[in-house]
Amino acid sequence: MVTKTIDLQTTPTDIESLLAQLTPDTEIILMRGELPLARLIPVDQQETRISRRVAGLGKGSIIVSDDFDEPLPDEFWLGDEATDPLYWKD
Repeated sequence: MVTKTIDLQTTPTDIESLLAQLTPDTEIILMRGELPLARLIPVDQQETRISRRVAGLGKGSIIVSDDFDEPLPDEFWLGDEATDPLYWKD
């Protein structure tokens, strides 16, 4: 990949001229003096198509038990005085 560096302080330019310089094998680094500000790279259309989400690819990888929505026992919410060291009893 070819890298072009453009100093915005010495070469004022508009976005259209920057985009015209982009090719599939070129990236543009925008600088302010010695400080890099941004990197412009072209969007790879093939990569964009592949990275889209596809429904159903993980089907069967997660199983939900039948009692998933059953209420939890009181011991879960209140603690168990026999096993909970932080149990407070008046």
